[in-house]
Amino acid sequence: MTDQSTNRRPYGLKPALVLIGGVWILADAGYRFVLPALGLRAAYTAEPVAIALYYAAWVAIALAVFWPLYRPWPTHENPVVTHIVLVGLLGGILLFAVYGLPALPRIVWTEPWEAPELMRVTAWYFVPKAAEILFQQLLIAALVLAFAGEGYALRAISFICAALFGGMHVMLALGGMPVGYVVRFMLAAAAFGLIFPVLLLRTTNGLAWSYSLHWLYYLVTIVMAHTLSPYTQY
Repeated sequence: MTDQSTNRRPYGLKPALVLIGGVWILADAGYRFVLPALGLRAAYTAEPVAIALYYAAWVAIALAVFWPLYRPWPTHENPVVTHIVLVGLLGGILLFAVYGLPALPRIVWTEPWEAPELMRVTAWYFVPKAAEILFQQLLIAALVLAFAGEGYALRAISFICAALFGGMHVMLALGGMPVGYVVRFMLAAAAFGLIFPVLLLRTTNGLAWSYSLHWLYYLVTIVMAHTLSPYTQY
């Protein structure tokens, strides 16, 4: 499958990178500082509807700002397949949230600091998370397409995405997360950063597959937290 639009340049590379970084930082800063200033707790399980709407607004902003990069997409996209993948994915997540999560062993947190949110999720957690992951995927896609439009090789794009996506997760430390937790997320994000460009540039319906893979990490992490952590209570 060939890249049919590597020569398009709706933005220069530097302006595109500034826009992507600015949108990502503003969204994260708004979540961590603006929402609490409005009296909303920055926790998905505490404010699921508000946070879902917050990230839905950022999804709309990302689509508006980066639409020249998204269209046309380098690979053929089949809307029917995309809808089947996304409906199947979200349907599976709904079933897991309603039936799978309550069936997992309980977590009994014994540390003096607050437990990471992935260790205290409820079914409501998955509502804002769906919007947040889509927002992140749209920014990753814009980044990948910006570099591809400048003729960068796929391997180079993958390494750049790994470094940037992994590095962005250092902001988890702002939420008071333990160092080991932050490092694990950074390494996992870097690993996925290597894979996302391949899916986005070399597979049909790459955004749907990339979104699904992104979700898989969180689902596996939640299951592991409930079954393998030292805080599990059978």
